[in-house]
Amino acid sequence: MQPTETDAELIKRLNGETAKIDWHQLQKHYASGNVLLINRDHDLIKVAMAMHRDDTAQIKQWLDKSALGEVSDSQAQSWYANNSTVWALVIPPFVLVQEVGVVSQQSN
Repeated sequence: MQPTETDAELIKRLNGETAKIDWHQLQKHYASGNVLLINRDHDLIKVAMAMHRDDTAQIKQWLDKSALGEVSDSQAQSWYANNSTVWALVIPPFVLVQEVGVVSQQSN
């Protein structure tokens, strides 16, 4: 059995895996239905932590409040037309995205 990561270790690892990426590069993942959008009012790293730890109760709350969900077709088209850059973080099988300018890089 592998030891579990502490919150600080997980935050550090997720921050290191978070990157800006052009929306055009995510088209394959979007077409597969594997891209989830994090609302501007929520922290990308906190959502990633909950998904990594399979915190279904918290994830369900965010889904119910539309804080987390699919990228709408109109949003995807807008990002594509503008070749927008988004923050992205892979939590298999999903790619979490958030508009640039709203990610919080947590530290311990």
